[in-house]
Amino acid sequence: MSLAPWRRETAETFRLAWPMIVAQLAQMALPTTDILLLGALGPAAVASGALAVNLYNTFMLFGVGIMSATVPMVARQRGRMRHSVKDLRRTVQQALWVAVSIALPMWVILWNGEAIFLLLGQDPELSRRGASFLRIMMWGLLPFFGFVALRSFIAALERPAWTLIVGVAAVPLNAGLGWALIHGRFGLPALGANGAAIATALSMTFLFAGLVVVLVFEPRFRRYRLFGGLFRADWARWRDVWRLGLPIALMIVFETSIFNAAGFLVGLIGTAPLAAHAVTLQIAATAFMVPFGLAQAVTVRVGLAYGRGDDRAMALAGWTSWWLTVAIMCGTAALFTLAPDLLLGAFLDRTDPKNAETLALGRAYLAVAALFQIVDGIQATAAGMLRGRHDTRVPMIMALAGYWGVGLTGSIVLAFPLGLEGVGVWLGLALGLGAVAILLTLRWIALSRRPSPLSTPAAG
Repeated sequence: MSLAPWRRETAETFRLAWPMIVAQLAQMALPTTDILLLGALGPAAVASGALAVNLYNTFMLFGVGIMSATVPMVARQRGRMRHSVKDLRRTVQQALWVAVSIALPMWVILWNGEAIFLLLGQDPELSRRGASFLRIMMWGLLPFFGFVALRSFIAALERPAWTLIVGVAAVPLNAGLGWALIHGRFGLPALGANGAAIATALSMTFLFAGLVVVLVFEPRFRRYRLFGGLFRADWARWRDVWRLGLPIALMIVFETSIFNAAGFLVGLIGTAPLAAHAVTLQIAATAFMVPFGLAQAVTVRVGLAYGRGDDRAMALAGWTSWWLTVAIMCGTAALFTLAPDLLLGAFLDRTDPKNAETLALGRAYLAVAALFQIVDGIQATAAGMLRGRHDTRVPMIMALAGYWGVGLTGSIVLAFPLGLEGVGVWLGLALGLGAVAILLTLRWIALSRRPSPLSTPAAG
């Protein structure tokens, strides 16, 4: 087989993926910055912030999953009709309607975060402080959901540079504002940990407002008149967003909630293990942004081919990203193994004796995290491949079985009956990720062996 198609697809994938990866890293830098800033206030601040972020992320990522339906929907429409305008506009507008409909009940639930933490057996003082943090940070949900819908539209148009620019700009805004509000600089009140929550909510609002400005004034986007007739209902398309997006959302929640559940399990062990878990998870989540960005790119590439009915192009796009992910995640696994102190030192002062236990536990957790870097990347990219084909329901079931059937069970058994504590929790996570990676890859292989519903004789 000629290597030329693989080279072309690799080049196209990189061209589309690298701004998405950097933009994802920039967005991940927002909560990472919060943990860094809270680290200066001590392990208790990190632990309470981790409780809040864990619960917040479960709801936030559910919304992100639903908004992500915009990518395959727009990509397939562009594959069918390259210069479509009205259908693309209506899809994005209904995604924004969905954003409002999910943010409202989420606010009600998150407002009662302290009761949820106590119900899960967390320390009362950490629960109180975490709930205070959560009641501020949660107001950034709606603008962030709107940002994801607009980001998905831009990605499906294969012009992700503006998302990169806006995302990167939000990082220093969040860091500077958070530092000033935590410590009371530039005439602002010293609000402690809650200052970081205010900065994050405002940064999420900035992300949405930034893309609105771009879409209204940038000539290449202006022709879509994306906000014209925004309040006109299109219930059929609204339901389409839910139909495709809900399985994506549930799949993401199954994955992220297993990590959040792991946080609650580690919280039952003690404050130092929970702080180490929070820092290690933040490092692993930052590395995960690379395959997550690749997953968005492959959804677009596969979705365009799906809309054209080109089965060969779909297979080429999917496997190119799959192998790129394996290569990249081997590098992150090596970094976790060879430089744990460098990574942990970015979050915790290694010279402070009170951090000694947290650092030791963090090294152990990172060693396990290195083991699942490859399978974690594969499951993310394989999910993106399948979403490009609008295949979301079966992957959702596979995710439930792998993350909660294998992962959670493994974490509980290894941590408590077998006495491995925090390390056992992380080993269970590795088992769950590996199971899902295998199942999703097998699903892609099975689908690739039969023509897609839109396949044409010439393309297939």
